[in-house]
Amino acid sequence: MTSTIGSTVLGYPRIGPNRELKRALESYWSGSSDEAELRDVARQLRVGSWTVLRDSGLDSIPGNTFSYYDQVLDTAVTVGAVPQRYRELGLDSLDTYFAMARGVESTPPLEMTKWFDTNYHYLVPEIGPDTTFVLSDRTPVDQFREAAALGITTRPVLVGPLTFLLLSKSDGNAPEAFRPLDRIDDLVGVYADLLAELRRAGVEWVQLDEPAFAADRTPAELEALREAYRRLGSLTERPKLLVAGYFGDLGDALGVLASSPIDGLAVDLVTDPAAAISLPTQTGMQDKTLVAGLVDGRNIWRTDLDKALTTATTLLGSAGELAVGTSCSLLHVPYDVEPEDIDPQIKSWLAFAAQKVHEVVTLGKALRKGRGAVATDLDVARAAITDRASADRARDSHVRVRVEALRPEDARRADYPVRRDAQATTLGLPPLPTTTIGSFPQTTDVRKARAQLRNGSIDETIYRQRMREEIERVIRLQEDLGLDVLVHGEPERNDMVQYFSEYLEGFTSTHNGWVQSYGSRCVRPPILFGDVSRPRPMTVDWATYAQSLTSQPVKGMLTGPVTILAWSFVRDDQPLVDTAKQVALAIRDEVHDLETAGIRIVQVDEPALRELLPLRAVQHKEYLNWAVESFRLATSSAADTTQIHTHLCYSEFGDVIDAIVALDADVTSIEAARSRMEVLDDLNDVGYTKGVGPGVYDIHSPRVPQSAEITHLLQAALQAVPAERLWVNPDCGLKTRSYAEVEQALRNMIAATAQTRARLN
Repeated sequence: MTSTIGSTVLGYPRIGPNRELKRALESYWSGSSDEAELRDVARQLRVGSWTVLRDSGLDSIPGNTFSYYDQVLDTAVTVGAVPQRYRELGLDSLDTYFAMARGVESTPPLEMTKWFDTNYHYLVPEIGPDTTFVLSDRTPVDQFREAAALGITTRPVLVGPLTFLLLSKSDGNAPEAFRPLDRIDDLVGVYADLLAELRRAGVEWVQLDEPAFAADRTPAELEALREAYRRLGSLTERPKLLVAGYFGDLGDALGVLASSPIDGLAVDLVTDPAAAISLPTQTGMQDKTLVAGLVDGRNIWRTDLDKALTTATTLLGSAGELAVGTSCSLLHVPYDVEPEDIDPQIKSWLAFAAQKVHEVVTLGKALRKGRGAVATDLDVARAAITDRASADRARDSHVRVRVEALRPEDARRADYPVRRDAQATTLGLPPLPTTTIGSFPQTTDVRKARAQLRNGSIDETIYRQRMREEIERVIRLQEDLGLDVLVHGEPERNDMVQYFSEYLEGFTSTHNGWVQSYGSRCVRPPILFGDVSRPRPMTVDWATYAQSLTSQPVKGMLTGPVTILAWSFVRDDQPLVDTAKQVALAIRDEVHDLETAGIRIVQVDEPALRELLPLRAVQHKEYLNWAVESFRLATSSAADTTQIHTHLCYSEFGDVIDAIVALDADVTSIEAARSRMEVLDDLNDVGYTKGVGPGVYDIHSPRVPQSAEITHLLQAALQAVPAERLWVNPDCGLKTRSYAEVEQALRNMIAATAQTRARLN
């Protein structure tokens, strides 16, 4: 067992190279397999990852990075923070865990939101004054021993105690003044117990992740950080402590941690390159290990190894040991680029998790043995960086001229009252109009048809006919249910971003570049490598066909520019604002064509608006200005009679509430079921006066809400929003649910709406 860290990564993907975890989870949830089978797949995935990392040449291997659903939920279970309503279900430990994540018929799941500014979601722990913290689960110890039995020494990774509490919410029994961080002393005691057990098991290093301190923190929170790590660092029985701060500038927390009695500090030098300047001046680093996060753990571009080595060289002597690693966990990137059938030139610019591990190993070897020891790797990297910088295919003069010609009025519509009256006359909708967010369940037959089109076993004509049959089925179902504004169900779409990327110039796609979003939900982010344009319409044929089947309005469904950026791997060789304008112009062209084709409602989804918000408040204004402007640029060509909708979900909306208003959409649908309509008060506080559709049931849970539950939520919504502005819809798209769940839930939603309308009358 080594006492140094050397080259390492802060975490690794866990869904399996071929999404084995997704399939095992969904098989277990459906009752097609048992717990033993699920646990066997999980063990195979853990062993596979440890073996790959050991064989890669890393000096230190992260452990305890596997999760059945989410690492924050794992931490809650480990420290005993399981709300009483889940304990009372009488389930075994694994099913109690899944009940917290997914809910059961009688009990909704925990609230879910985004992990900082990523597209990963976590379950929000509920902490109160009476929460009993106790070491309830020993998975970190068990997984260390499991790896050790294979001859592999791991460094267990834990969510740090401060980040855990700062990401938690107060439970329903807590007084208004209570904050979860008030319980830090009790929680640190449980961490002390766990660290002691890990040390007795033979663990030498433990990694405690504290990314919450890349965001703005109060003096009291910084003092809590200081005191917690003073206590943990002073324990007589513990492993060495590596604290990892990532996703941005640690600010004052850097000095707090540097001066604390911990043993190592991992710093993100990709998101915060300026830290390389301040680190040598930090008091207390001379007896610590510094893990320099020089390889980007969140994006997929090849590392400029020459530049990274130059940065590393400036850090020599700034700490007792200089190690090299990734900026954050590799959870956020796909496994391996090598099997991908991508254009060879573009492929040479890319690095997925396997390639990033190799880059870390290369940098570590160069620091120990000199550049000559890795000369070939440096030459290959240098050639790829140079080729990408000079590639003509990444630049389109026509696109750039169009962006340069933009004027402020291109992002402005008529005043809302003018639009509202025009749309009321044109659409003639009832009070509390009902709709869905866009997608309907993707059946086996739909997925099979897409696969057959890809492998050539059916042609485009047959494929389109099958999609039309599914669209007609969805339209007839919605008419039968009694929905007011219909959707075509999006059967032709593999993903709400990837679908559009396949029609846009400047993008390429992977075949197996899957990344976990939450639980079994995986996404395959497209790669945005060049200037973006729309050669031809992307959705018009499907929307107009759906509209031809019914006299009721059908929404055209588009994804907004910010979300396309957030859910893609985006080029890093120009400012994000420039790329946003290019994408916005492509969406603007589609809005125009939908409107010309007779579509009277167009929804441009921006669920990632909050996601890209910088973690530091000083950077908020600049981001929100261009994010709002790009949405308005995409939608402002629409006539007054065309109703523009947008949709936002699963984020903490308070920080972007003014921006939601500034989007100037005619109707905004928003996640509200898990948070019990709390967001409506935020909207009212900033004077929001347009249409709003607070989600009345949570589609990320398999449970079907009863009509009485939905009625109760509608009554709560009507306390905050007048009926003439209130829409009724689910929280999000229905793609991941089954038709059995969806039909009953929507019938209950329609029944609740009818009952509520009757009360209004």
